[in-house]
Amino acid sequence: MNIGNVIMTKRKELGLTQQALADKLHVSFQAVSKWEKGVSYPEIELLPIIAGVLNTSSDALLGYEFKTHGYYDDRYKEDEYYWGIQPNEICYEIMKMKPPVKPLKVLDIGCGEGKDAVFFARNGYEVTAFDLSIDGIEKGKRLAEKFGVNVDFFQADLNDYRLKENYDIIFSSGVFDYMRPEFRTEITEHLKEHTNEEGLNAIKVFVDKPFIEVNDKNKKVNRYPWKSGEIFTYYHDWELFRMDEVIFDCNSGGMPHKHCIDIMIAKKYR
Repeated sequence: MNIGNVIMTKRKELGLTQQALADKLHVSFQAVSKWEKGVSYPEIELLPIIAGVLNTSSDALLGYEFKTHGYYDDRYKEDEYYWGIQPNEICYEIMKMKPPVKPLKVLDIGCGEGKDAVFFARNGYEVTAFDLSIDGIEKGKRLAEKFGVNVDFFQADLNDYRLKENYDIIFSSGVFDYMRPEFRTEITEHLKEHTNEEGLNAIKVFVDKPFIEVNDKNKKVNRYPWKSGEIFTYYHDWELFRMDEVIFDCNSGGMPHKHCIDIMIAKKYR
């Protein structure tokens, strides 16, 4: 798929006319038409702007395909929900700290099959959620439809997707170990910048422990576990409400094993 086809597809997904897209980009609708027909191409400096308007990345515009590891894709293809539909326990803590007594915006990073995103939406939050797995996204959409709520689901890679608006709550459970180490400072600072004042970042991240053996069947490609306490250091300038480290038994994939996670809830002040 060339860049013109990508632009046209993304534009139509968002319900934008060529003129509406042109207005957002401050170009003529003829320019957009030529891009979509393959007659001409956008200037390179326009790519990140186009990507932002179309809720995608520059890589995706250029035909980059999301390279998933396949581990969860295979499981998300099944009818049953791999992670179930009960919300993560940290979701209840978030609700106690920041109840939706007024419209609050939540971002769920690495939402999987959408159980937590749908839980927040059912409780009155305005929810946006993304994941690398398109199969997970589709199951999330079906779950939202089942409960009659709206969640803005879309596919993206946390390593290259950047936010365009601010949120009151940014939530992520067990996904940060797919964040490449060289991007950790940039991405966490970006998330902090796009959190509203007195907003929360609630994050669960897998950490390495030398006494916990990782079975070959449970190893995932492109996975970069964190060190104990590392995630807390990125939020040293915020108020830290929860800093826990937990070792727990897991049976995902049908193979009993253990994991260690760090759990953090932090609040932003002026």
